[in-house]
Amino acid sequence: MHKFLLLAFMIIFASCAAKEAAPPTAEVEKKPAAEQQQATTDLSKLGTVNFPVSCSPNAAVHLTRGLALLHHMTYGLANKEFQTATSLDPQCAIGYWGQAMAGIHPLWSDKPTEKLFNSGKSLLAKAAASTNKSEREADYIIASQQYYTPGWTADEKANLQAFEKGWEAVYNKYPDDLEARSLYALSFLANADPQDKSYARQISTGQLLERVLAEVPDHPGAHHYTIHAFDYPPLAERALDVAYNYGSIAPDIPHALHMPTHIFTRLGLWDDSIEMNKRSAAAALKNPAGGAISLHYLHALDYLAYSYLQKGQDLKAREVRNTIEALKGPIQKHVASSYTLASVSARLAMERHDWQQASEVQAQTPGDYPIGAHPAMFAITHFARALGAANSGQEELAKEEIAILGRLQEQESKSSAYWAKQVEIQQLSAVAWLTYNQGLKEQGLNVMKKAADLEASTDKHPITPGEILPAGELYGDMLAESEKYADALKQYEKALVRSPNRLNSLWGAAHTAELTGDMGKAFWYYTKFVELTKDAEIEMENVNKAKAFLGMIEKKKEEIKEKKNKQNG
Repeated sequence: MHKFLLLAFMIIFASCAAKEAAPPTAEVEKKPAAEQQQATTDLSKLGTVNFPVSCSPNAAVHLTRGLALLHHMTYGLANKEFQTATSLDPQCAIGYWGQAMAGIHPLWSDKPTEKLFNSGKSLLAKAAASTNKSEREADYIIASQQYYTPGWTADEKANLQAFEKGWEAVYNKYPDDLEARSLYALSFLANADPQDKSYARQISTGQLLERVLAEVPDHPGAHHYTIHAFDYPPLAERALDVAYNYGSIAPDIPHALHMPTHIFTRLGLWDDSIEMNKRSAAAALKNPAGGAISLHYLHALDYLAYSYLQKGQDLKAREVRNTIEALKGPIQKHVASSYTLASVSARLAMERHDWQQASEVQAQTPGDYPIGAHPAMFAITHFARALGAANSGQEELAKEEIAILGRLQEQESKSSAYWAKQVEIQQLSAVAWLTYNQGLKEQGLNVMKKAADLEASTDKHPITPGEILPAGELYGDMLAESEKYADALKQYEKALVRSPNRLNSLWGAAHTAELTGDMGKAFWYYTKFVELTKDAEIEMENVNKAKAFLGMIEKKKEEIKEKKNKQNG
């Protein structure tokens, strides 16, 4: 057994910024996937953690690095670091703890399989049995063991609640331990009620992490968990400084480069989102998941395509789609991978209301990728096809796709109430438009309102930059088509609170404000719409209409000014 060593190792942020990476399309074209996966990630810049351990000095370096990677939710690399630590020091209890922690993802929709669950439980039992640990390390192990106490469950809820209780005890016992505080904040946030619009837990989480950042300004966990805590429309601005700083802490970690864009997306800062997701995608190519293309690569591409579409940069969004279609080699099996494979092609059609194209959408999945394992992600394709068919006169196809959505909703309800509700919203939206286009206008409006209200009761999941087409926005579209312009304007403005600077909602708000005679609002929204599309890559009829309106207003202002000058002259 090693003599007890108290070591506090720090991984210090180096101030040099990473050079901006080339767009992911260029990277994919230059290298086949197998070659991309030969690159390695620079682990010298991860931010600062303070992690006293009882293991050998050589093992301690890897333990500290592993903890930093845990905070970055870069779980695969974290696990490798902890495994290296226990290979260097087989009696290193906290190394086995770290390996178990790499299998617990409190904020992700990917609870461990039963096999991984049992493996984590065994690793913690091995850690607990080791005599080479301090009292604090023993308490860390006990805290993580609580996750496993309820057993392997269908929805992980009981496990995460027990996990929180375990880390609360450690935090209360060691109030000055910033790592314990950070891990408690993570476990506390994981149990936030998505129906609670007071965001009490999220705000409390942010407060817990403020002290960590005050003492360690480049702490990876405090940055990462703060962004997750404030990844909601009313809270996002609170995390803006953290978002701008996080990417510089770990310039070679894909998830650290991507996470700021959760806040940028919430605030409609599309240029910032584009820049960081390009960097994240490039970094992800250097950090494959074993022999597979990383989920972080695909996740960044979805956010990237969404941001391009909000600026009218459809050609660049199509390049992202083409990049995905050209991918060779296995893709990491994960809910985030599935989401992107289904979403990007659907977004390209749906955002432009190209209903015929939407009705023909197919998920961009290699033949052996099991997207059906994630029913809610599989549903995205069928939502696009259902809504596209409903709006292009293909009634029978719409009915078929709506029925498929119903079956997928039932399947998803067995594992995730949240995602089942998202599929229900999609199905209701398609039913609403099919009903409306059959001539049952009021009935269609009622169903669309139900979908919009259901959507408003939920929050956007971090896995997506935004709904494929928001129900609230679709309700505004239906109200506008029904010539209920004042009601439509209110609905578009609600949609813009949820998703600021969203292109279609801006247009809807501008157009309906004009039709209600509110020229001040119309001018404001049209101005934002034109600013947003100044770098648009395609001819957009709505842009021309917006410019014509603004030109008319400017002409009237000049006429009024000239008239006043004549009167004064």
